[in-house]
Amino acid sequence: MTTQEHDASVYEQVQTSSEFQDLKRRFRRWTFPMTVAFLSWYLLYVVLSGFARGFMGIKLFGNVNVALVLGLLQFVSTFWIAWAYARHADRKLDPIADKLRHEVEEKTR
Repeated sequence: MTTQEHDASVYEQVQTSSEFQDLKRRFRRWTFPMTVAFLSWYLLYVVLSGFARGFMGIKLFGNVNVALVLGLLQFVSTFWIAWAYARHADRKLDPIADKLRHEVEEKTR
């Protein structure tokens, strides 16, 4: 068996392991709903901008209207999602990924 074949079999073993499946499940369980939520929030902003101009043009104070506030909240939500994902990954994903990486490194030496 060549080194390349050995490495491939190690990765295949890891991919079929219950720990790797758990890692994928945890990643997807967080990422997919968050992606749907963020895209829905973004599309709501776009739709309101195109079809609810009266609502988006309501002045809240001074020259600040609903559209500006919702637009700024897009940035806030993006940074919040990045922070929340980093926290989630640090607590739930990274420990499993580190363990799997160490196992692969041991087997491929």
